[in-house]
Amino acid sequence: MTTRSPAAGPATVTVTWAGANARRLARQHLHPDAAAAAVASPFAEPGDAVAAMLGAHAQVLSAAELSVGLRGAGLTRTDVRTALWTDRTLVKTFGPRGTVHLLPAADLPRWTGALSAVPTGPNPFPKNARMTPDQVEAVVAAVGDALTGAELTIDELSDEVVARTGPWAGDLVMPGFQAMWPRWRQVLHLAGHRGALAYAPNRGRKATYTNPGCTPLPAAAALPALIERYLYAYGPATPAHVARWLAAPKRWAAERFAALAASGAIEEVTFGEDGPAWVVAGDTDFPDAPVRGVRLLPYFDAFTIASGPRERLFPGAAWERALGGGQAGNFPVLLVDGVVAGVWHQRRSGRRIAVTVEPLEPLSGARLRGLEEQVERVAAIMEGTAELTVGPVTVGPHA
Repeated sequence: MTTRSPAAGPATVTVTWAGANARRLARQHLHPDAAAAAVASPFAEPGDAVAAMLGAHAQVLSAAELSVGLRGAGLTRTDVRTALWTDRTLVKTFGPRGTVHLLPAADLPRWTGALSAVPTGPNPFPKNARMTPDQVEAVVAAVGDALTGAELTIDELSDEVVARTGPWAGDLVMPGFQAMWPRWRQVLHLAGHRGALAYAPNRGRKATYTNPGCTPLPAAAALPALIERYLYAYGPATPAHVARWLAAPKRWAAERFAALAASGAIEEVTFGEDGPAWVVAGDTDFPDAPVRGVRLLPYFDAFTIASGPRERLFPGAAWERALGGGQAGNFPVLLVDGVVAGVWHQRRSGRRIAVTVEPLEPLSGARLRGLEEQVERVAAIMEGTAELTVGPVTVGPHA
């Protein structure tokens, strides 16, 4: 709900948590009641769904496929894979926080222009593993050159990078998974942020990489555009919300907001009890009706990662059971009336998908029927046959 205060001076918009949450769900076509939320038809193309959520976390590709499908009109995992590997309207690369995401190919210049300009914190690597700025630039250039017109495994790419830069790049000084990795690997995600690297189709069980041929937009245009898109999808929001989403310094994010506010691109609102927050200038219409109904979201769904404040999205026992005390995405979640109210998991055997949902409180008959519809939709997206079990009510992290 939106109201305007009668206080003297410029009018102040007040946005409730319920209104903000309902609009966020509606804009991503996740609102359980599309009619009540005045939502248009679901997204017909995977790239449109990914653009609306600002990237689909794809460390586990099946979770990304489900995130996209849940926002689409009849989209399946095959549609997502076709968009990624055949039509190339999606790109699998390193996105926010240096984690693997699906991003729209059409938006890749904006994403890379913005992400490559996000400052990082202190160097986390031991002194003997660090690279000089010149070495970083040499490795990124070598990665881009080696992958142009090629699809290479990580070992093949490593050989090419060392050959183009020097033996120092291949020193085994980086702790990896039960092994030590070559020095140059610490800037793999940076090469993605610079537009020099993206994933190519697997070769058997091995991941491969290629050069997507992307020229990043200048940061002066790309960063403001990305923040405004975030505010459109997840506003009202604060600089701290954006800083967490991008893994960026809070002071840097505050400076970006100040510049946008000074230019008139964004405006301040009062976000219920949480105080000042920002939206895109003029984008102050919010639903009056609270969210009603159930939804299932997979691991690391963008809605649970990017929405804030998290203590409102994960109220009460959900904070420990579904959030692990602060790390969003570790559990697939059950949304009831727009907030996290349980977790779920699935086990696949051939086409059969056994879904177990563990609510934090008993579900009414109407919500159970809605849950059955959600499970059927999950199965359709993943091209299987669903079987639902509602597990015991769980109220703690180890229940």
